[in-house]
Amino acid sequence: MFKILFIIKKMLYSYIMKNIFLTILAVFTATVLLGCNLFSPKVFPNKVNFEKDSSYALGLNIGAGLRNDLLADAISPDFNEFMKGMKDGMSGKNPRFSLTDARAKIETALSAISEERNAVNKQKGIDFLAENAKKPGIKITPSGLQYEVLTEGKGKKPVETDSVKVHYEGRLIDGTLFDDTYERQQPATISLADVIPGWKEGLQLMTVGSKYRFYIPSELGYGAVGNGPIPPYSTLLFVIELDSIVSKKAAVQEDDWSSWGSW
Repeated sequence: MFKILFIIKKMLYSYIMKNIFLTILAVFTATVLLGCNLFSPKVFPNKVNFEKDSSYALGLNIGAGLRNDLLADAISPDFNEFMKGMKDGMSGKNPRFSLTDARAKIETALSAISEERNAVNKQKGIDFLAENAKKPGIKITPSGLQYEVLTEGKGKKPVETDSVKVHYEGRLIDGTLFDDTYERQQPATISLADVIPGWKEGLQLMTVGSKYRFYIPSELGYGAVGNGPIPPYSTLLFVIELDSIVSKKAAVQEDDWSSWGSW
């Protein structure tokens, strides 16, 4: 049992850093592969070494784990066909198609789900920005960047080659907070050359001492790729407070840019 769990864990870790959907693919693949190699009647010893309740408990745990993983990503397979596939995989007899074809079909289905979700997320962002543009005080640049001035400073404006020290918080349009220098009680020093287009453009609108709220369309953010907890095609909300423009030498010395690397 522990060997089985270890093998499954290794397969999951090899995929999880790439894509959450590939994690589910790994669960399916591991189930079928382990079924063929370890659960086939030809491999089982003649004497059953798991009694009735233990055998049921093993199946219950595997089934519950699969169910939780699928529900977490809103994946709903046809249960009858799913069980047929499990049965054929465990018996190792006369599968409908090869494991190579099986993996290709799973990837196709997961890609379709991903595209559908991305389309929904993208449209939510478009709708949000359309409504937000109607609010008083909202300014819109030719690129589609929206912003409002919370506090206007009197210092200089940074240029694209500058590094700056900022405080900020970043949220999704549903209010989810994904980064916050105020919470860490330490501003971030960043280079404008390294940030997403929405930040690069927005920071150059600000004078030192200013505090703006930016509404960044996905095409000025992380687009179709996303970043960590930021899903693909996400519209981003940032409150940014421009503390100062720092010299290149000071920026290198401080190097206090947070775990997010560069917005």
